[in-house]
Amino acid sequence: MVAVCQYIVPDEAQMVDLAAQFSACLTAPLLLTFKGELGTGKTTFIRAMLRALGITGPIKSPTFSLVESYTHQHLLIHHFDLYRIQDEVELEYLGFRDFLSSDAICCIEWPERTSFCLGMADIACSFSMEGSGRCLDFNAITATGKNVLACVDWSLNKDMKKDPCLCLNK
Repeated sequence: MVAVCQYIVPDEAQMVDLAAQFSACLTAPLLLTFKGELGTGKTTFIRAMLRALGITGPIKSPTFSLVESYTHQHLLIHHFDLYRIQDEVELEYLGFRDFLSSDAICCIEWPERTSFCLGMADIACSFSMEGSGRCLDFNAITATGKNVLACVDWSLNKDMKKDPCLCLNK
């Protein structure tokens, strides 16, 4: 059974609010993948999650470093951006498998750039444009992922014209 939730966010402020709700339900170890075209809000969502988890200093996009790691209290979070990956050998040099096997929350943008992530995600997130807003799809693949989606308060904005979340169990 796969749990799927779709949320339409009209603006960045609501995306930040949703990321905060989402982050409150995260526990390690957890692997989250984020797909979507450039500019759909993947980094914005992850940055808002990190802020909500208590990360205070600068939160850099890992576009050039490939990975940025953060620690807050007992929680370790790795944020990957694989957009620039040309060859999986680059990930081997980075120690990518070691990051994935750690007791951490791993957020991976552009997971389709490597076969290392295939079938491993707890939740596969897909972002797309929806008018001037964004459509965020959350697909829980594992029992851990399903528990996260069950925990999130999807009723964030009751004033939206569309039902903000369509949650299905398949």
